Amino acid sequence: MPQSPATPLPSPKERRRLREAKSLSQADVAAKVGVTRETVRSWETGRTSPRGRKRDAYAKLLDAIADEQSAVVRTAEPAPPSEPSAPPVVDTPAPKPKPKNGTPHNGSAADRGRSRTRPEPTAKRASKPRATPRDSRKLPHRGLAPVGARRTAPASPGPESSERSDQPSLTPAQAFDALCAHCAPSLVRQTYLLTGHRTLARESVERAFQLAWQRWPEVAVDRDPAGWVRAAAYEYAMSPWHRFRPSQRHPDAPPAEPADRAFLAVLLSLPPAQRRTLLLYDGVGLDLPETAAETEASTPAAANRLLHAREAVAERLPELATPDALHRRLGELGGAEKLGTPKAERIRTGSEHRARFWTRTAIAFTALIIGATALTLRTAPTHYEPPQAPGKAISGVPARMGPGPLSYEETELRKKLREELASGPERLTPRPE
Repeated sequence: MPQSPATPLPSPKERRRLREAKSLSQADVAAKVGVTRETVRSWETGRTSPRGRKRDAYAKLLDAIADEQSAVVRTAEPAPPSEPSAPPVVDTPAPKPKPKNGTPHNGSAADRGRSRTRPEPTAKRASKPRATPRDSRKLPHRGLAPVGARRTAPASPGPESSERSDQPSLTPAQAFDALCAHCAPSLVRQTYLLTGHRTLARESVERAFQLAWQRWPEVAVDRDPAGWVRAAAYEYAMSPWHRFRPSQRHPDAPPAEPADRAFLAVLLSLPPAQRRTLLLYDGVGLDLPETAAETEASTPAAANRLLHAREAVAERLPELATPDALHRRLGELGGAEKLGTPKAERIRTGSEHRARFWTRTAIAFTALIIGATALTLRTAPTHYEPPQAPGKAISGVPARMGPGPLSYEETELRKKLREELASGPERLTPRPE
């Protein structure tokens, strides 16, 4: 019997955006849905997904918030005029006669600016997002640009998109190879800036793509597959368990340039949370809400980490006090190192071997448990046998005595035996008496 389809939910980042747009905390959403705050946090980071009635309640809450936001946007937009709008009321000069050569008289520059100026509706101005200088910044070609580049809204379908839809779609292996070829080089550079170890950076990216291939049905439909792989690579690279590995106890060879060595030392001296926030915001180019969502922190906490990290860098390297200089320097340091990139085919093969190994291990462990349970059931007693009670002292019974005095016959026999030889033929040959 086929199962009923689950209630659709927006992406984890969209869930967080809707909650923050409503000015709700994770505790408020948890109280409305009937779960804990940690559960809502795992839903918004994509680690887990709600199920059953909790999923329906969560989807209903998000739909209500989305409908409310849509209503606010529709209210803010100006209604189209029903009849031709009258020209704006501005002080325009009186028309002047045309010159004889037929060229219209343009008037002064101030008059032209006044006549062409049209007041913008207040609601329309309020609905426009204000652009920041970060939106126009470009990352260097060899820097950290390919992963985490700013995403734009999808364009409206046109003739070109219809032609593309007619083309055959990529197979899962081809789509994965394309994602790996596009994202792996920049991810290796980013994880190197996080850890300072070249081998660990390559291993982290390879392990993240292996995990992505194991969960490819989930990654393929994600709104940001590159962000999914980046978060997995960062988590593995910054795991505290690496400090117990013998290969990670000693620092890696520093960069060749003294400026690069100084900047990398400053980065590695930052706390891991501040280092990751600084790299995502000033290196990759994510905005503050996306950075907070990827680091599993609130937006104010991410902003504080970013400010503290910038202050620490500017204190030791004053030439990197501005965000633009820091952004450019991160790209230069990441592109200066020659780091190997894992191959997509090798990643897929390693992921399949790893999944097969752990599957067989789980099956063997399960069979071992089943065998031990069956042996226990076979050899265990079928009824209860009470243990023997310990002995107790009994009073009133006389104690055992030694042998008493010898009788006359026993005394004579002992005397006779003592007088005879202990060995010899006389002992063996009987004597007549």
